[in-house]
Amino acid sequence: MIRFCSALALASLHAAFIGCSDPGSDTPEQSAAQVDVWFEPQETARGIDFLLDTELSDEHWMPEIIVGGGAVLDFDDDGWMDLYLLQAAGSGGNRLLKNRGDGTFDDVTGRSGAGNEGYASGAATGDVDGDGDVDIFVTHLGPDVLLLNNGDGTFSDATRDSGLGDDGWSTSSTFFDADSDGDLDLYVCRYVQWSPETVLPCQGLGTGDRYTRGYCKPSRYPPTTDLMYLNDGRGRFELLRGPGGVESVEGYGLGVVASDFNGDGAIDLFVANDTMPDRLWQNSGGAVFEESGFNWSCDRDNSGLSKAGMGVAVADINDDGAPDLLVCNIKGETDSLYLNAGSHFQDVTSRAGLSGSSFGYTRFGLGLMDFNNDERLDYFAANGAVLADPGVVDGDPYAQRNLLLQGRPDQLGFKPVDGMGGLDLLVPQTSRGAIFSDLDNDGGVDILVLNRNAPARLLVNTVKDRGNWILVDVRNRAGAPGLGARVEIELGDRTRTGFVRTDSSYMTASDPRVHFGLGNLTHIPRIKVIWPDGSSESRENVESNTIIRIQQPEGS
Repeated sequence: MIRFCSALALASLHAAFIGCSDPGSDTPEQSAAQVDVWFEPQETARGIDFLLDTELSDEHWMPEIIVGGGAVLDFDDDGWMDLYLLQAAGSGGNRLLKNRGDGTFDDVTGRSGAGNEGYASGAATGDVDGDGDVDIFVTHLGPDVLLLNNGDGTFSDATRDSGLGDDGWSTSSTFFDADSDGDLDLYVCRYVQWSPETVLPCQGLGTGDRYTRGYCKPSRYPPTTDLMYLNDGRGRFELLRGPGGVESVEGYGLGVVASDFNGDGAIDLFVANDTMPDRLWQNSGGAVFEESGFNWSCDRDNSGLSKAGMGVAVADINDDGAPDLLVCNIKGETDSLYLNAGSHFQDVTSRAGLSGSSFGYTRFGLGLMDFNNDERLDYFAANGAVLADPGVVDGDPYAQRNLLLQGRPDQLGFKPVDGMGGLDLLVPQTSRGAIFSDLDNDGGVDILVLNRNAPARLLVNTVKDRGNWILVDVRNRAGAPGLGARVEIELGDRTRTGFVRTDSSYMTASDPRVHFGLGNLTHIPRIKVIWPDGSSESRENVESNTIIRIQQPEGS
């Protein structure tokens, strides 16, 4: 058992935190004293100095409004999560920030070899060559990049030898074992067929007879196919080809998550498409996929309309052991919350209280986490418009507040947190990716939000009187995060389930450790880990407020 505790005292409120309101918002301005503050912005105090620059042209080139990704990973395996932040048009390339062991960070990019340059979109993490170290895959507008972890704090660009490096416009991606052979395969979403040579003029919102230039809708450009790569076990990938598979269906892919939705032991894929039907690729084994979105009632909303699918999240919301699914969309469209019924999904968006609360925002980064550790999952969405508000003269016309909802006792619903837990006091930004991780190992899930043409914002969890917790760090035989494993904790009359994953949200890779809020519970009767090959390992009578590492034994 490994037990950590943070030595970092909570920093003071960020200067921008007090007294700021969104121009044009009808939300009353509140003071911090009136709000139960769930999150405080502490990026400066924690050593995070990163500004995402997306500007390609004065002509509203489409990639500028979409990108904003990054990753959290323990690249040096010291038990503390580090950060990898993606740059687009700005100088200096991507940044690798090492956790000092107290939730603060040092920029170690220069000596790491990880400062890849290019117009980066999103990131995925996983051990692709089976050496136990976490590697990084970066999607781009242009050639994608694979950075192999050398195990000594440095990375090497292995793109050419790996067979990756597609030269399209890739967005979100995920590592998972598609063919059940024990190594990590790769799925890559791609957005549209766009290039500077094919730029089209598009109109934004306007008032009266005045219209502005704006960013194009995806339908102005041809869709494209996503990419499915199979790993040979040594970190070399081959593109999966064949009739009727994922490589033959076009879409505007933005979000992806890999999970075993039908419980047959093979990992499936859900892809959120912008303005086109979403896809559920069911894996019948051996990486043979069949599109089942219509049959599972998750490709469109209840009215039969395709939405602007962007961020995705997977969690077991109702404690039945099956992964449920949440998809977020554009302003004017509600989220879609799908409850897994074993052979299909049930749309419970309205019953869960998400229709009205999500309707007024354009949501990108997305997470279902227990932020206050009361045994119920809460909701966070990183928001930012894609059409400029013509009424905003000064400031960012795409900026929106982020959205925080608290899980209701019925486990199927959410309610707004008063003052959005302090988020309403922050200056709104155009937010894109959201990374979820307990960065200071204190049992509270923090959030790193990537903002377009603005500094990254670190929202440190400061929920008052948080409940108890457990953080389960699941490792495979090589010592890398055991992606695809399940974690079950038995709590007397019920069993709660979590999934070892880094995908979900939007263009980001999050903490692979599985977090459970425990309320007043001081001991867990039993923790069981089930690895993708069906083997399992259990621990009995585990103390709460602990980070416990469980590694798959050799020969199991």
